[in-house]
Amino acid sequence: MNRLFDRIQRRMPPFAARWLEWLRKPEARIVRIPLGILFVCGGLLSFLPVLGIWMLPLGLLLLALDLVFLQGPINTAILRGTRKWTTWSRKRRDKKAAR
Repeated sequence: MNRLFDRIQRRMPPFAARWLEWLRKPEARIVRIPLGILFVCGGLLSFLPVLGIWMLPLGLLLLALDLVFLQGPINTAILRGTRKWTTWSRKRRDKKAAR
């Protein structure tokens, strides 16, 4: 789980990476759990204009830091999604190169 957060953190802008780094600390648990629940609820209400489906995985990631039973499924989902994204982008790149 920490390796996945490290990878996400490296790809973020510096101000957001600092915020995520603070949020990952054990003492931020009081903020992390309610924030994760709010993000999941916001993801479920993604049909509203301001909220989006992007909030659901972020909320689940935050909750998985504290809820052990979520860590396995979240890790599996992230790894599968990463593999599918890589496969899709390679196929797309190969199609462009073939033209």
